[in-house]
Amino acid sequence: MIFKRVGDGRPYPDHGLSPKQWSALPPRQVRLDQLVTTKDTLQLAALLDEDSTFYGDLFAHVVAWRGELYLEDGLHRALRAALQQRSVLHARVHTMDAA
Repeated sequence: MIFKRVGDGRPYPDHGLSPKQWSALPPRQVRLDQLVTTKDTLQLAALLDEDSTFYGDLFAHVVAWRGELYLEDGLHRALRAALQQRSVLHARVHTMDAA
C-alpha cells in the first residue's frame, strides 16, 4: 500500500493558512506510508502534467493533527513519487494542536 490510509475530506479544523504562510514552512521529508490522504480521487491531468507545479507550491502540504499526517495538497506529487519507487515525499508540514 502506498499510503497509510485513503481518506475523504479533512477531519481537522480549518487552519486558515494562506499560500504565503505555507511557503514560510520549511520542507522536510515525509514517508508516503505515514500519510493519510484527504482526497480519494485524482485529476489524471495533474499527475501527467510535467509543469504541474508552475502555478502552485513546489512541495506538498501536510497537516499534522492528533498523531496523524494528512496530505492536504499534493496527491499527484505523492503518487508520482510512488510511481518512481520513492518512499518519501518532500512536504511542508503544519502542526495543529489537538484541541
